[in-house]
Amino acid sequence: MKKTSINIVVAFALGASVAGGIAVAEINNTGGVKACVDNKTKALYVSANGKCAKGRSPLELTVNGFDVRNIAATVTPSVVSIAVETATSGGTGSGWVYQSNSSSSYIITNNHVIDAVASESGTITVEFSNGDQIDATIVGRDKAYDVAVLQIDKGNLAALNLGDSTKLVVGEPVMAIGSPLGLASTVTTGIISALNRPVSAGNVGQETFVNAIQTDAAINPGNSGGALINSQGQIIGVNSAIATLSSGGTSGSIGLGFAIPITEAKRVIDEIITTPSHTSTRPLLGVYFDNTYTGIGALILELTPGEAAETAGIPVGSVIKSIGGQRVTDQVSAKVRIRSYAPGTTISVTVALPNGGGTKTYTVKLGKAPSNG
Repeated sequence: MKKTSINIVVAFALGASVAGGIAVAEINNTGGVKACVDNKTKALYVSANGKCAKGRSPLELTVNGFDVRNIAATVTPSVVSIAVETATSGGTGSGWVYQSNSSSSYIITNNHVIDAVASESGTITVEFSNGDQIDATIVGRDKAYDVAVLQIDKGNLAALNLGDSTKLVVGEPVMAIGSPLGLASTVTTGIISALNRPVSAGNVGQETFVNAIQTDAAINPGNSGGALINSQGQIIGVNSAIATLSSGGTSGSIGLGFAIPITEAKRVIDEIITTPSHTSTRPLLGVYFDNTYTGIGALILELTPGEAAETAGIPVGSVIKSIGGQRVTDQVSAKVRIRSYAPGTTISVTVALPNGGGTKTYTVKLGKAPSNG
């Protein structure tokens, strides 16, 4: 039986934000990695003896466990609620601080959270865990990767530390922080349930394709754009989508949440911030797939002249079976695998050759194309 990729409906909820303060708990260190957290900036500092200077509180990042209380206290002030209002609609989502200087900060969220304002006039309001609110503007966005960069005129904020999503392991503990149903500073925990999960979301022609981290940490409408945190207090994913039952009723967590890997998102974010046009790029294989193909894999219907696949010698009529060693079951998983790489990356593409020609693996250097924003 052919396995197909999950079609995920992405939604964020309407509603008012609820602010709540987070206190850093005083603890007695008993092991693990000893550190101090600055009471104002929430920045972490390693402490060799577990003692902290004035203005900093002790914190323990356990090696074999998950210190939920203290990591939540440290990370939550860097995660924000986002309220969007237009003349015809409104909604809420989540975001987090990526970079900050003395006068302004970049906030990251999902494109679908702020898409209404980008399409028509409206306002975007960022609310912090202490209740402070400030208007935000859109720097740039990428619909294909479901990433948006906002900017606020507020500086000296504690940015989240970035983890390495390429080194994640199924079963390791994670924490989701965001504003489900507009309830700010909500923390849920779980594990990484699967990696490299091909997920597509959105309307036909405007889909997001994500090589997703799957988690059973509760993610609900309004969590979109929030942070998925590892046991070291680092962000390793941007919460983006949930699977809901097709039988109808109110959507909510059924233990199937999906996040954009941070290493993949970082490339897009940095391009949006640093390029003069505030746009991003995507890798290009240079193929058109046969939408009617029902077998296992992705059937190449046409090649783009001069692009990566043709240059590598992959023939029309080939069926892609794996990309970079990851199995391809259909055209959605093929697109997801391709988009998980940076433009210019050299990858392996294994295909079943046409007319019973056997299986062959090609070395392909991906091209570059503007991403849709």
